[in-house]
Amino acid sequence: MSQEFNTKYPSIDDLRNKAQRKIPKFAFEYLDGGCNEDVNLHRNVSELREVQLKPQYIKEFNGLSLKTRLLGIEYDAPFGIAPIGLQGLIWPNSPEILAKAAFKHNIPFILSTVTTTSIERASELTEGKAWFQLYHPTENRLRNDIIKRAAAAECPVLVILCDVPSFGFRPRDIRNGLAMPPKMSVRNILQVMGKPSWAINTLKYGQPNFANLKPYMPKGLDLKQLGQFMDATFSGRLNEDKIKAIRDQWKGKLVLKGVASEIDAQKAIRLGIDGIIVSNHGGRQLDSGESSIKPLTRIAEKFGNQIEVMMDSGIRSGSDVARALASGAKFTFMGRSFMYGTAALGNAGGNHTITLLKKELHQIMEQLCCERLEDLPSHLIKEKYN
Repeated sequence: MSQEFNTKYPSIDDLRNKAQRKIPKFAFEYLDGGCNEDVNLHRNVSELREVQLKPQYIKEFNGLSLKTRLLGIEYDAPFGIAPIGLQGLIWPNSPEILAKAAFKHNIPFILSTVTTTSIERASELTEGKAWFQLYHPTENRLRNDIIKRAAAAECPVLVILCDVPSFGFRPRDIRNGLAMPPKMSVRNILQVMGKPSWAINTLKYGQPNFANLKPYMPKGLDLKQLGQFMDATFSGRLNEDKIKAIRDQWKGKLVLKGVASEIDAQKAIRLGIDGIIVSNHGGRQLDSGESSIKPLTRIAEKFGNQIEVMMDSGIRSGSDVARALASGAKFTFMGRSFMYGTAALGNAGGNHTITLLKKELHQIMEQLCCERLEDLPSHLIKEKYN
């Protein structure tokens, strides 16, 4: 076994269980939970795992490769690290841990506007290979400045988010004081005291903050003022004019994340978007919506030859990656899976999780007798989501 693969944690579920034991309850619930009653959170996983693949055992097999090209760039595996807000709250320094691991394994790492490491630092760690996800500001001046920073950092891909016209209603986060403005209750303090490794690492790396937004934030904000600043600074609702303005300014590859319908996919093509990520924000925004695999299948079939179609939400294993690729996705992204790994194993978590997913996907393709990722759709048993 590779030194990067810890045999004590041979599945994402093992990492999740370890993470739950290592980090405070409020941090774990922020990572693990969905919105409302968690219906779509669970639907994402269960309906993806209804996808069945057909092996071909009596067939010539000459080995396989996990390499793939996406948006003109060759990557060593067909999955990447999705953007996650407040990563340093879940595990201290986790965005840097994951950026380093992604660079080492040559897979994409997407940095969120509202995470705890800056565009510039992520670019430094990845030698200009990190993608950046823009959470749309209310002011054009701020939007333009952030985009200029991403360009100066040589980010090859800008991701714009379309599925957050409002904040998801997340009862756990509200109970835990993680709604805006955040607060640290006596209960939360007691939880921290029970997780010494999390507390020690937080002291080492400092209290998590919105690193990308520091240049724009007045100094000395208390928690209430911080909440007011965030509410006033960002509006997640996109429209065609906002997308056009970004397309005109951004000269690199542009991806629209959060697409969940054929109508929005068609608009993305018309607006000159290079790729779309079919996603429902990991079940954290619209509990009554579809699981991501359903629109992915329809969108890929209808528009896969016109735009690069990717998927996230509900993917927890190499087997799930294979299911999504067989259903028409060209590439996949995961958020929770990598954060479980980092929260469980700290500095080793990123490398372990990537290695684990590669091993799982490699075994699936060997079992199917599938040499190329682009041939996975030929193994799909087409019983679902037509």
